[in-house]
Amino acid sequence: MTRILIVDDKEMMRDSVGATLSRRGHQVVAASSGRAAIDKLAARRVDAVVTDLQMPGMDGLELLEEIRRLDEDLPVVVMTAFGSIETAVHAMKQGAWDYVTKPFSGDELAVTVERAIEHRALRRENQVLKAQVRRGGEPEAETRAMVGSGSRMGALRDQLERIADSHGTVLVTGESGSGKEVAARWIHEHSPRRDGPFLAINCAALSTSLLESELFGHEKGAFTGADKLRKGRFELADGGTLLLDEISEIAPAIQAKLLRVLQEQAFERVGSSRSMKVDVRVIATSNRSLPAEVRRGSFREDLYYRLNVLPVEMPPLRERTEDLPELVDHFLGLVAAREGRPAPRVDPLALELLARYAWPGNVRELQNVCERAAVLTRGEAVPASLIAPWLGARPLSGSAVPGSPVEIEAGDRVAETPLRHGAPGSFVEAKPDAEAAGVATADGAAGASIPTIVCDGEQVTLDEIEREVIVQTLLSNGGHRVRSAKALGIGVRTLGLKLKKWKEQSLVPGSL
Repeated sequence: MTRILIVDDKEMMRDSVGATLSRRGHQVVAASSGRAAIDKLAARRVDAVVTDLQMPGMDGLELLEEIRRLDEDLPVVVMTAFGSIETAVHAMKQGAWDYVTKPFSGDELAVTVERAIEHRALRRENQVLKAQVRRGGEPEAETRAMVGSGSRMGALRDQLERIADSHGTVLVTGESGSGKEVAARWIHEHSPRRDGPFLAINCAALSTSLLESELFGHEKGAFTGADKLRKGRFELADGGTLLLDEISEIAPAIQAKLLRVLQEQAFERVGSSRSMKVDVRVIATSNRSLPAEVRRGSFREDLYYRLNVLPVEMPPLRERTEDLPELVDHFLGLVAAREGRPAPRVDPLALELLARYAWPGNVRELQNVCERAAVLTRGEAVPASLIAPWLGARPLSGSAVPGSPVEIEAGDRVAETPLRHGAPGSFVEAKPDAEAAGVATADGAAGASIPTIVCDGEQVTLDEIEREVIVQTLLSNGGHRVRSAKALGIGVRTLGLKLKKWKEQSLVPGSL
């Protein structure tokens, strides 16, 4: 419901105009003087102002001037007698939206005011879109979907649904890339504020002075380069949601101002002493432990408690690997739709390899891997040999290429033993075959074994795996040796020497 401020020193006129606009479904706020109108604007934001020109004390023109200092976009409709039309035209030159001459009909006034409100809504939408463009644009709905039907995601959705129905401040924590911003957008889009704006700001990307201006806005002339009034994110997000991304990075001076906004829903623009009221829901995110930051003294304890009203912890991808098939299909489908090609399926071996990876970059890293696979895959399925180098897999023996799906390094990678393929889609421990090998290992010990991979009952040496991985990587990169060497983690010269040897032995096509 829109709010309209009516300003007139005559009570009968205020009541008459108020009744007319109320019947049209608007909420009406009345003031008997220009000074009282300014006080009401500071305490409560409105969508339009209807004011008389002739008033004792502060007249309509002076009120218009004060309103323009507060909000250059707030539409003002002036009411004037027939003999004062010249004054009304002057008011329009000073920034009034329109005027009506007394006596006027209720419909004439209502239509004028509603056109002014519609114009303001369009201007505000344009400002919000510009703010989103400055940040990098609004992501498509598909890329911010909550994908996954596992138990962890089911419990998380239930929690987010309950939080979305409230108006409390939300603190979303979790590792980088785990989907904190996706959760914040989901909360907004399922909340009563869904029709209001959703704005986000990365607190770690801006200096203290720029962040203060972005959050609270600034007055014209507030500092060098401030050549016009600028609204901040809190002002633009009025009636909606503001996401403060990586809030642990903000400076103590900004923390104090932010605390006041959360407590009182009021702030001042940079360079102004006039308080402004807003109705904004704040969602903050952090990949750091805020209690630890409080103990270190870099984050205010009172601000932490103001933020931690409705806490949400996003699980890392390694703790919800049951969602991997859905996530992979989702991301491959997005890239395929963008590129105008059918979405490839994922080979069971490749999916098993993805499930065994630790995903330090979480869902964001998985999305990058899926996009790379969708672009580079030429067949109907994404093979394990294509994605293995991207996951940092490496063999036990120095004879195999980095990226061979024999062993994934322990620690930040998850496999702890060399792997071999037994039944389709499964990995089991690989056993060295000393009798079959009879060759030296990397340290030169004679008679040591080479690990093998069993593929459908056939023994495959690491040399064969190395050759297969390199060939597949070259094919995926269109034969481009520099890109292939970078993907494999080896030098271009090393790649060339290997290919030369294999060509001489007729083990690879001469076209490579």
